[in-house]
Amino acid sequence: MSQSPATRVVVITGASSGIGLATAKAFAALGWHVIGQGRDAERSAQAAAAIGETAAQGGKVDFLRANLSLMAETRQLAEQIKGLTGRVDVLINNAGGVRDQRYVTSEGTEETFSANHLAPFLLTRELMPLLETAAAANGPGSARVLAVSSMAYLQPQQGLNWDDLQRLQGEFQAGAAYCEVKLANQLFNVELSRRVADRGIVSQALVPGPVATNFFKHGDENMQAYEKTVQALTPEEVAETLVWMATAPETGKDGGRMFYQMAEHAVQPHGKDPAAARRLWDESEILLASMGY
Repeated sequence: MSQSPATRVVVITGASSGIGLATAKAFAALGWHVIGQGRDAERSAQAAAAIGETAAQGGKVDFLRANLSLMAETRQLAEQIKGLTGRVDVLINNAGGVRDQRYVTSEGTEETFSANHLAPFLLTRELMPLLETAAAANGPGSARVLAVSSMAYLQPQQGLNWDDLQRLQGEFQAGAAYCEVKLANQLFNVELSRRVADRGIVSQALVPGPVATNFFKHGDENMQAYEKTVQALTPEEVAETLVWMATAPETGKDGGRMFYQMAEHAVQPHGKDPAAARRLWDESEILLASMGY
């Protein structure tokens, strides 16, 4: 690659704790320009300081605040990023979460769906020119979009609920909503890969497995009970895989794949259905257009 590591830029959402924070520290230690995002002011400030302490000489850290359950703030985040850099080498859509019941945002979207799927979709779309700039500078496969999905994508084997993608109607099952939105992450990965391959950009997805973080603290009782029964990886172990996915030659080709612990994870048929992936893309565009985005 023609650029030095110090000129490379990584954007990491959900970087104020857990996987995102550990990953931001790892990139900072490599001398990258790290642009992190968080929602809470105090945690964001603490994270920015912690990342800065690990930064290698020549590295740079910027930290931005945004509530990614709201598309207005997601677009504003994109504009702020554009004000900080003219290129993005790696975009890691890590932010997300689970809820214990249905919460409808002020924009009329269901929060699990908007934060976990719609925000990454919009942010990636808005930052595409910066990803294209990085790909043009460093060659095909150098610019990458990484989604943090979950093994939960395995559960909805019948696919997404096209009649009510956001589960805005009827009974709301928090666990089912989360599993479906994690399937949406992988289907977005598949369709994004198809659309950007000729631009020199690669899209891949991570399945982190159980991780020792505070991720499930807003989930329902079943989710919190499940968390206590599993052997979890550390955020640093997961961050190692993300850095590898962002930089290794073997992950810079053949997009639309999933990875777990430094190895490829075989995607089940419903997670790579091209028709479902295209339909999700179209439905997402329609929804965003109806909201003015």
